[in-house]
Amino acid sequence: MDIVPTRVFLCSHLLFINKVFVSSHRKPLLTKQYVPMKKLSVLFAAALTVFCACGNKKEKNVETEVPRVEIQKSRGFRTDIPLDSIRLSDPCILADKATNMYYMTGTGGRLWKSSDLARWEGPYNVAMTDSNSWMGRHPQIWAAELHQYNGKYYYFATFTNNAIKIDTVAGNVIPRRASHVLVSDTPEGPYFPMADATYLPESMPTLDGTFWIDTDGKPYMVYCGEWLQNQNGTMEKIALKDDLSGSIGEGKVLFRASDSPWSREKIDGKIVPNRVTDGPWLFRTGTGRLGMIWTSWIYDVYTQGVAYSESGTLDGPWVQEPEPITPPNFGHGMLFQDLNGQWLMSVHSHRDVGHYVRIPNLFKIDLSGDKLVVGERYIP
Repeated sequence: MDIVPTRVFLCSHLLFINKVFVSSHRKPLLTKQYVPMKKLSVLFAAALTVFCACGNKKEKNVETEVPRVEIQKSRGFRTDIPLDSIRLSDPCILADKATNMYYMTGTGGRLWKSSDLARWEGPYNVAMTDSNSWMGRHPQIWAAELHQYNGKYYYFATFTNNAIKIDTVAGNVIPRRASHVLVSDTPEGPYFPMADATYLPESMPTLDGTFWIDTDGKPYMVYCGEWLQNQNGTMEKIALKDDLSGSIGEGKVLFRASDSPWSREKIDGKIVPNRVTDGPWLFRTGTGRLGMIWTSWIYDVYTQGVAYSESGTLDGPWVQEPEPITPPNFGHGMLFQDLNGQWLMSVHSHRDVGHYVRIPNLFKIDLSGDKLVVGERYIP
């Protein structure tokens, strides 16, 4: 096995970690005991010199471990938190059989852990972005998702750098915003950037990227083209590299917000389909039918609907169900099986009390037939 690509990947990660933590005034996270920053930097330099020099020749059956970086507790960290006491938009839950734990993330770039879905600990900071990338020093993080694939864990999220302006449409200044992917060896993270600096066009605001393996066996990102620029939000797909470290080719539109028969807004006195596309999540029914839940609005009510692909592939065509599938003001859902095999939907409730209050909720679902059926609320 040629270890040069692995060596380059790990060297870049060591450099990135050193840059992040040595430039910080906080306690370094690469060791459980405190090591002075100057000494830590010297240790990194020595490690890099030895490790990278070894790459001048090919070796077989050599395994190199990435240094273990402990996740940081975020401000407001607590234990034994009831699910409905957490304030979180776009909740995504990974049920990890290897650790027999649940991991929840969403908007904000933080993570919670639980053994039973009922009581949680967190939040932890897990998204390790590169301040020298287009994201800048402190990007906003929306709608993060966790996916396990080929022995690794991937963090799909929307990153926004408000310091970069890419367009102005109808008086709205549009910042640099895009779906991106980070990686970790463990579900709790932390999650690091991979090879490609961008996955999607820089001139186009995109959001809410999710993950799917289509019938061709290839990985894809499905994401939204933001309505603020195109004035008719899109749902699109783009092929990913086998290791998810970047994208391949160009995106393809699957459907548009105006295809929805249930979403509505009023523009210039006329009632029209809402322009927003939000929160795609893909699934297959018990009969093998490919479906996608996604969210928009009925006037000021956050609402979730579902579409089905007539071809059984991402290419569609996609046919929208005529009515929403969840109660009013529940949206941006995802589906998962708990550690006992029961199918559930994680979704946030959406209330305006002078400011938006968003709380994770669970619903029972039935996928045994030809369509997704949403059942009663589930209280773990």
